[in-house]
Amino acid sequence: MTDSLAPLSRPILAGAVTALVGFTSSFAVVLTGLGAVGATPAQAASGLLALSLMMGISCIILAWRYRMPITVAWSTPGAALLAATGAVDGGWPAATGAFLVVAALTLLAGAWPGFGLLIARIPASIAQAMLAGILLPLCLAPITGIAVNPWGVLPVLLTWLVFVRLAPRWAVPLAFVAAAIVVGVEWIRSGSTVEAATLLPRLEWTAPVFTVEALVGIALPLFVVTMASQNVPGIAIMRSFGYEVPWRPAMLVTGIGTALSAPAGGHGINLAAISAALAAAPDADPNPRRRWIAGASTGASYLVLGVFAAALSALVTLAPEAVIPAVAGVALFAALGSAVHQAVAEAGERLPAVVTFLIAASGLSFAGISAAFWALLAGLLMRWLLTVRR
Repeated sequence: MTDSLAPLSRPILAGAVTALVGFTSSFAVVLTGLGAVGATPAQAASGLLALSLMMGISCIILAWRYRMPITVAWSTPGAALLAATGAVDGGWPAATGAFLVVAALTLLAGAWPGFGLLIARIPASIAQAMLAGILLPLCLAPITGIAVNPWGVLPVLLTWLVFVRLAPRWAVPLAFVAAAIVVGVEWIRSGSTVEAATLLPRLEWTAPVFTVEALVGIALPLFVVTMASQNVPGIAIMRSFGYEVPWRPAMLVTGIGTALSAPAGGHGINLAAISAALAAAPDADPNPRRRWIAGASTGASYLVLGVFAAALSALVTLAPEAVIPAVAGVALFAALGSAVHQAVAEAGERLPAVVTFLIAASGLSFAGISAAFWALLAGLLMRWLLTVRR
């Protein structure tokens, strides 16, 4: 009996690690993004719970149905986009309406291959430059936070720095542990109290509102960023391990999951990219045909982790100034580096990419529409003008 269970323990453990690393590395970014577009702490906790539930169910469905270690994640770059965008006309209800539009566009990409091809025609350099510009202010937060709250931020940065060298996979989760200790010390010192009811997981529903500003300023950039930095790389990473992920079912499952989570505050789920390798690599199981168990285990682990959504939201609320932005910033360092590299990799694409990056990083908001949209538009226009000139 023990011998028969032994081969299963490896992919099950790999799935649990995949979920734990993915969740703890970026949940602070998600809470920051949802709060920036108008969510209260309770609504942000609801969004985190809804996303965890939909990710878990989607992982289990896709891994079991296709016998592949397909994993699903929330859109961390999308959450960073929300943090950079801020509130739009219509507030939080308009943001949830934008999330529903993203779900509809994802479903359209799955149902109509032509639409997916159209999105794929957006140059990677422009999309990645837009993402890099969005990420830059967030990645500066750990640096500027040292001046604001050195005793709170330095333990986070030093922990991250040590474990980037010793155990890179766990560097961000352990930086969060350091932040949690800082919060705990401050909580004890201040004598604050937390109501037990606020620590219980619960969903809070919001009636969506649809506005032009939210459609153009949130939905369209969020969809493009998610496709360019999550879904497309996710497919490529899985292919590198010998798995051909079925595009249409994957988009339909994640699109439905996004639609179901949106009224509860979830901004979107998608195919995992970087964390996908944890479940799909040979370390998960030497036998490629058994690695789908790691995908299902990832899903089950997300369902368990969702229980802690409200408690984590409460922890973020109690945190001293600059501590949580520091955690979110170090969590995005790798994404920023990757985005910058892809944006300027081709010499002929650099000038449009730089224009896109600068506008996105500027935080420019015009006519109620966020900088991300204007950056994408300006980059595409610049690229077209240079092409016409040639």
